[in-house]
Amino acid sequence: MSDAPQQQPQQQQVQLRIDESKMHTTYANTIRTSTTGDEVVLDFGMNLPIPGPDNQPVLLFSVGSRVVMNWRGAKRLAISLGQVIRQYEERNGEINLGGPQQGQSGQGPRLSQ
Repeated sequence: MSDAPQQQPQQQQVQLRIDESKMHTTYANTIRTSTTGDEVVLDFGMNLPIPGPDNQPVLLFSVGSRVVMNWRGAKRLAISLGQVIRQYEERNGEINLGGPQQGQSGQGPRLSQ
């Protein structure tokens, strides 16, 4: 057995540069998901109440952005969202999904996904 110290593999640092020149920021208050065997499709958009037949309120889901991911990317997204939501709730308390959202009156129907 050799008395020479074992060398540890050197970790190489990689610099990350983020290009935001083609980025578009949009707001979404709802999401619709659909899947295939290879991909997850995320449609982000707005629920907009409009008058329907007999003046009954109807929600129009106006899709603003679509993101298509493979399953590995979708799992990484789920883990990342879980981490940021957990951190937010540790600081601010549990996010209530059952009641009206902040800044809304709570009146009118809600689209569930």
